[in-house]
Amino acid sequence: MEELKQRILREGVGKAEGNVVLVGSFINHQIDPQLTMRCAKEFERIFKDKGATRIVTIEASGIAPAIMLGYLMNLPVVFIKKHKPKNVDEAFKSWVYSFTKADQTTVCIGKDFLTKDDRIIFIDDFLADGHASGSVIDFCRQSGAKIVGMGFLVEKAFAKGGQFLRDHHIEYHSLAKIIRINPDNSLVVE
Repeated sequence: MEELKQRILREGVGKAEGNVVLVGSFINHQIDPQLTMRCAKEFERIFKDKGATRIVTIEASGIAPAIMLGYLMNLPVVFIKKHKPKNVDEAFKSWVYSFTKADQTTVCIGKDFLTKDDRIIFIDDFLADGHASGSVIDFCRQSGAKIVGMGFLVEKAFAKGGQFLRDHHIEYHSLAKIIRINPDNSLVVE
């Protein structure tokens, strides 16, 4: 998606040390709702014929594009929670490593919101090493749900996540791929 790529080049900040990409001005701190809606429309085009029954995302930065996609596809959006909500009696549990926070967190999804009859699309802001995607794979293994696709606004193509998903035979689409962070912290986007 050319608009997203140009925005990353214009406003994104790379930090070669640590392979960090900052896009807080339009994706994950401050959100540009018009850009996010156009990204959701692209995901709708990609996933419209997959027979999805739910959109799944993980707290917090995937919520905006997931809700917009849910709206466009007329599907419910389920959040993977980082703490078990008090109003959920039974939940599937997994863990996820947060690249941003550099720690591992237990995550859960209510058993009422992911069943063997579900066909899900997972939406998130970033694909890096595939930790959040791995928790979704684990939740689907536990529940019997089927993943029909995964969508990411931005993929760090130099990280392990894309290969992880290919190894698990998961169809995924990234709207922009960061090929590398140069030593001067500029980004190379595809």
